[in-house]
Amino acid sequence: MRRSRFHQLGTVALLVAGVCLAPGAANATQTTTCDDVFVPVRTGMAMQSMYGRLCVPRGATTIQVLVPGGTYTSAYWDIGYAPATRSYRLAMNRAGIATVAVDRLGGGRSSRPVSGLVSTRTQASAVHAVIQSLRPRFGKVVLVGHSIGSASVMTEAATYRDVDGVVITGLTHHVNLLGALPVFTTLIPAGLDARFRRYGLDGGYLTTRPGTRYSSFHTPGATEPGAIAFDEATKDVVTLSETLDTVLISTLIPVTRRITVPVMLVMGGGDANFCGPPLGADCSSNEALRRWEAPYYAPSARLRTHVVPGYGHSLNFSARAPEYHRAIIAWSKENRLG
Repeated sequence: MRRSRFHQLGTVALLVAGVCLAPGAANATQTTTCDDVFVPVRTGMAMQSMYGRLCVPRGATTIQVLVPGGTYTSAYWDIGYAPATRSYRLAMNRAGIATVAVDRLGGGRSSRPVSGLVSTRTQASAVHAVIQSLRPRFGKVVLVGHSIGSASVMTEAATYRDVDGVVITGLTHHVNLLGALPVFTTLIPAGLDARFRRYGLDGGYLTTRPGTRYSSFHTPGATEPGAIAFDEATKDVVTLSETLDTVLISTLIPVTRRITVPVMLVMGGGDANFCGPPLGADCSSNEALRRWEAPYYAPSARLRTHVVPGYGHSLNFSARAPEYHRAIIAWSKENRLG
């Protein structure tokens, strides 16, 4: 079904958040309009809504749909600490590429259904609804995911085949169980955290214990108190269902073989969750990562890889994030996706 704009769900309104100015290529000034949007999605028999922050540079014809990882919201793509360096959204908008950074179902400003309904397949279906709402306004749509969000991106692209490119960050097909185990020990039922008690979430919703963000998502990266404080202040939830799904998709059910559009994979060289042979992938260099992961992708994906040296799981917080932002912009241009 063709849709010319985001549709509203019941009384959920489209909230215009204003206009921001960002410098574009060749030192030109480019106007980017940013809106808060809510897209109706179905989970089981109920209608829910998925929130997104839509930012469109003037004249943009390509849009990236940004899906955050577990315990993160759309804020991961637009980090408020040193945004000129950390904001992925700002980097893409400056390059003339539109973005919509969503909150996964269950988190942020999206609906919070019963946790058992919030699986990777459910998230993929919701992202599919977002993509459908973007056509035909944008000629090209690229999916971008981080961690658990990457599992949803993989599933959406393999199932619906409605995108022109895929960017996967923070997820390989090899879980380093020894490195990932400490992260699981930091997860607690969200209801035990005062920040989330007002939502009345069931026991299948999890969050991280206060003060554990660096050890879980940033080590061995350089410690920057401002960045870690922003991460702690904007942390959110994840469901047990999508966490288990991600492990299955990344190890036992490689859906990525069904993705036939260009794919770029970005990892932190120090990501102990998914890197470090023999259990994890070899993230020591771009080429080593490509050799390790290429068997899980179709030849038509023309897999491209990029490693952010010396950083852990949550790449956008790295001081070297601009390097991978530029790599994605170059990949986009090469594949006529921006």
